[in-house]
Amino acid sequence: MAHVSRVLKSEWTKVRSVRSTLWTLVASVVVTVGLGAMICTLTQSEFSRMSTRSQLTFDPTYTAFAGMSLGQLAMIAFGVLVVSAEYGTGMIRSSLTAVPQRGTFLLCKVLVAGLLVLVVGMVTSFATFFLGQALLGDHGTNIGEPGVLRAVLGGGLYMTLIMLFSLGFTFVMRSPLLAFAILMPWFFLVANILGSVSATKKFAQYLPDQAGGTVMSVVPDSLDRPYGPWGGLLIMVAWTAVALLAGYVVLKKRDA
Repeated sequence: MAHVSRVLKSEWTKVRSVRSTLWTLVASVVVTVGLGAMICTLTQSEFSRMSTRSQLTFDPTYTAFAGMSLGQLAMIAFGVLVVSAEYGTGMIRSSLTAVPQRGTFLLCKVLVAGLLVLVVGMVTSFATFFLGQALLGDHGTNIGEPGVLRAVLGGGLYMTLIMLFSLGFTFVMRSPLLAFAILMPWFFLVANILGSVSATKKFAQYLPDQAGGTVMSVVPDSLDRPYGPWGGLLIMVAWTAVALLAGYVVLKKRDA
């Protein structure tokens, strides 16, 4: 237990000593809250001109989280940097020499990064929701309505899972350039395109971000998916578990 506590302290020191990782968290908060606020402001001003169907299926909670599509990119960057910073500097060799139990090494990194992002994600999620509802005015909702608290808590969980997925994926790639080159365009562009094209929509709705995002939805008709909010989050959990397991296998079998 004492050994694990020392590894945890070491991982915490690594995270807070690399400024770029901390700035990605700040960027995630600013982008998610700021873009969500802008979308809510525009929606409030245009609401009366929306179609009847759009008004009936309007989801004020999900609208407040519109900035998550860009804010998640900063969380992805955080997950990549937490791993790649050691590979890029060669520090990974020293880390694995000090902690030869690679499962313990990975677990401690996951715990430190995951708990930090969970706290930041929850703060971001609640701030995004309350500011968004204030800007939506009469078209907003409140935290006591059915499904709303679940959606807000889900926003923080979503940010944590997308970061952990990226962390595991980076252990597989072992290269920040490869990880960024694949993850950023995939989650920013490709997944959204696949989700909007009828030929690929059925496949795309099971991708991690597409499935996980449903947990932030409250109005059932606002998203047409064959699973509910918790089902979508569980799909994302499964993707994250696979990425972390693959990262562990690569970390265990390959030399640093």
